[in-house]
Amino acid sequence: MRPSVVIASYNEEAVIGRCLDALLAGAGPGGLDITVVANGCTDGTAAVAAARPGVRVLERARPGKAAALNAGDAAARGFPRFYLDADIVVPPGGIAALAAALTTGGSPPLAVVPRRRLDLAGRPVPVRAFYAINGRLPAYDGALFGRGLIGVSAAGRARFAEFPDVIADDLFLDSQFAAAEKREVAAVEVAVGTPRRTRDLLRRLVRVRAGNAALRAGGPGQVRAAVRSSWLRDVVVPRPWLAPAAVCYVALTVGAALLARRRAGEVGWGRPSQAPMR
Repeated sequence: MRPSVVIASYNEEAVIGRCLDALLAGAGPGGLDITVVANGCTDGTAAVAAARPGVRVLERARPGKAAALNAGDAAARGFPRFYLDADIVVPPGGIAALAAALTTGGSPPLAVVPRRRLDLAGRPVPVRAFYAINGRLPAYDGALFGRGLIGVSAAGRARFAEFPDVIADDLFLDSQFAAAEKREVAAVEVAVGTPRRTRDLLRRLVRVRAGNAALRAGGPGQVRAAVRSSWLRDVVVPRPWLAPAAVCYVALTVGAALLARRRAGEVGWGRPSQAPMR
């Protein structure tokens, strides 16, 4: 059975081509079952995806990432199942390595993620300062979120019926598995994009906070609790030279919290929860 890749896309015309080209080039002899869900797009996302041979393209009129993921899941035919963001470029053999981790060995995990590298090239000082703290948070250790790519086995996918109507889809997936059932495959690394402007980072943080809060309010279960002091205790205290960066981190985090309360219920499509508020 070929692995399946589901890509929920909203106005990703500029990036989805290179995402798909990398998947197709590194698919290996067995190939991949790839589904792109162009969801409420007003650009050429669907056309760019459809130009790639063998890629299944679904178009939905209304935006909403959970609905897009569920539609892609319904169309996907194989396992392991991978959920990929359209702006992530998977290295050659990356899907195969992640699939092998899910299917080989005496006690394989139920969910896997690649190692992440934050792309901070050309970013302004506040953005780089924020990620100097965020990138060191222990919340990411052994977690599924913040990578833009998550793979689950058939048994892992059986843990839930469908994605709930929240934007924190990666935090939702993380909540479905115990620590021993998740694994980072360090041999596979992906570059995770960061906002190019401080205002864009603030908008992302507002969406992250609102999405995470909505998921926890809907039924906490195993959803990770926020540890608000982690940035200080686990990052800055052991590395006091990061204190100036922490000023930017706290200012952006507090600002996002205030805006999220003010704009409750207006989250929209959003991005995965790549920046836990800790």
